[in-house]
Amino acid sequence: MTEDLPGAGELILLAGLGNPGPQYAGNRHNVGFMVLDELAGRVGGKFKAHKSGAEVLEGRLGGRRVVLVKPRSFMNLSGGPVVGAAKFFKIPPTGVVVVHDELDVDFGALKLKFGGGDNGHNGLRSITKSLGTREYYRVRFGIGRPPGRQDPADFVLKDFSTVERKELPFEVDRCADATEALVGTGLAAAQNTFHAG
Repeated sequence: MTEDLPGAGELILLAGLGNPGPQYAGNRHNVGFMVLDELAGRVGGKFKAHKSGAEVLEGRLGGRRVVLVKPRSFMNLSGGPVVGAAKFFKIPPTGVVVVHDELDVDFGALKLKFGGGDNGHNGLRSITKSLGTREYYRVRFGIGRPPGRQDPADFVLKDFSTVERKELPFEVDRCADATEALVGTGLAAAQNTFHAG
């Protein structure tokens, strides 16, 4: 298992996970889209529809050539568009970075990792199945566990709380910083700076 991103001249694919449509835009499950929108602002461009079934934007980030990808499918079908874009741009799984919400990490905390399981996340499960490997990068944005007995499946499809929404722009910005650091300086350096304990 290698944890090295592709060489300096190679493209890196950054995929943010979420559900399409305005009714889902503020959901916890859509934080991957929020981070990609922030990164798009840094790259300086607009997403365009792509034949892979995703919205795509090419540019430079952290001194590297990147392709930003937001699947136009629902979360549990994310793999098709992400892998379609990876194949189109000839990017291997080790050049794929997925930004997603994570229930087992406290709100706003970040965990960066390479490989591993999907931890019950339907978007990751779909990507792993479509890629045929778990060996890709993940930037996990903590959303915390649901309060009381609330079903996690309902929790992720609810908007952030009022208190969380006040912090959200800062946390999304920090997650974009972490993603940019991963691309620019590699996993170990990005973990040292941004990783939650």
